[in-house]
Amino acid sequence: MTDRANPAPERASPMVALIAVQSLCAAFFLADVASDGLEIGWPPFTHWHFMVELAAALGLIAAVAVEIRWLMALLRRKAHLERQLSLAAGAFHDIVAAQFRGWGLTPSEEDVAMFTLKGLSIAEIAALRGSAEGTVKSHLNGIYRKAGVSGRGAFLSLFIEELMNTPADAPADRA
Repeated sequence: MTDRANPAPERASPMVALIAVQSLCAAFFLADVASDGLEIGWPPFTHWHFMVELAAALGLIAAVAVEIRWLMALLRRKAHLERQLSLAAGAFHDIVAAQFRGWGLTPSEEDVAMFTLKGLSIAEIAALRGSAEGTVKSHLNGIYRKAGVSGRGAFLSLFIEELMNTPADAPADRA
């Protein structure tokens, strides 16, 4: 997910502008067809030029209607996927927190373990925590020992396996 509060309107704006321009064009062409129909007299449907213009105007109106439906469907789908991603992130956080509690990690070890899960290097973790790299290494050794693993790769695989072992019949929506 992004840090921006609500990127959907920003990304939809070009499509909304295009739909607005197309709607104006459709209104213009429809007015032109109506004007031509009044000039021709009744029945205007016998003139091929009128029929071509009418078909083009109606086609443009239909296209605008379809674009609006598709845009709305895409925005709904995007909102649904963002909710699902948020639920997945929350579920992963719950799994991580439960595992950390089960191992009996100290708050400092939890910080280092979380940074490790995020893929940060020892130097980056030390800089973020304002501690020495040796301290971070010491915490990592304690974490690996408590988790019963031998290194970073095995530590990460514990969480990946936990995510992959989710039952197939688990409900898709926790809300």
